[in-house]
Amino acid sequence: MVDSWRLKVQHKTGFDYAGPVSSSYNEARMWPRNGSRQAVLDARVEVWPPARTYRYEDYWGTVVTAFDVHAQHESLTVTATSTVETLPPGDLLSASDGLPWSDLSSPALVDRWYEFLLPTQRTGLDDPLRSIVSDLRDKSDTPHVAALAVCEFVRSEVTYQPGATGVQSDALHAWEQRKGVCQDISHLTVGMLREMGLPARYVSGYLHPSPAAEIGESVVGQSHAWVEWWVGRWTAFDPTNGVAVGERHVVVGRGREYGDVPPLKGVYAGPASTGQGVEVTITRLR
Repeated sequence: MVDSWRLKVQHKTGFDYAGPVSSSYNEARMWPRNGSRQAVLDARVEVWPPARTYRYEDYWGTVVTAFDVHAQHESLTVTATSTVETLPPGDLLSASDGLPWSDLSSPALVDRWYEFLLPTQRTGLDDPLRSIVSDLRDKSDTPHVAALAVCEFVRSEVTYQPGATGVQSDALHAWEQRKGVCQDISHLTVGMLREMGLPARYVSGYLHPSPAAEIGESVVGQSHAWVEWWVGRWTAFDPTNGVAVGERHVVVGRGREYGDVPPLKGVYAGPASTGQGVEVTITRLR
């Protein structure tokens, strides 16, 4: 019997402004996705000041909660609360599984996953990194083995250090200083996978920090990022922690990079923002 987890996630974020803002137009990507290994049992997004919200799925399949605030305000707060059933890693590929290298370059595959093969602003590489990628590919019998080698390489070379970078950082910045956060590590991994010719996508969500989580105990969780690559099917892996994605992970969105799945973004009329706060609380319910 597979032991699923039931997680309650509360994600609170927002902006403070230097003075009154007359209006703002916003999008929140904080609503978890239903999938083969994750079921959303309950979800809601609340806004302060109060505003009418509406939901839709964007181009990448992420649920977006959109809202406008036209009452004068000096801060904006968005609180997303969800209950999600998650499963442990399943159907993991062995080293010999997945497509061979020859199939990755087929025109049909390239056309199907074209958008996940191109570098983006945050995932582009330089020549020294491309040389490393070429070497890792040459040493790997299959694309899946090469993908795992990339994850191990990035984890061994780039130290996870909260606060080392900001949301505008890219893969090269993290590589040059050999430190970053999960977002940077995922961008670098995705960029290297694409350079090998593997379709790869960036995944945003949440992570319960404890593999031995106590039931009923609320802990400080994390907004988190990891990667997926395609070798006949999508395979999810968390390069920051060096583990397959499982019951501790909650998927919110997928895209080419962070810019496709930011938790909260918008435009407004008024003085400059003085900062953004983020609080994530996760409780294992069973």
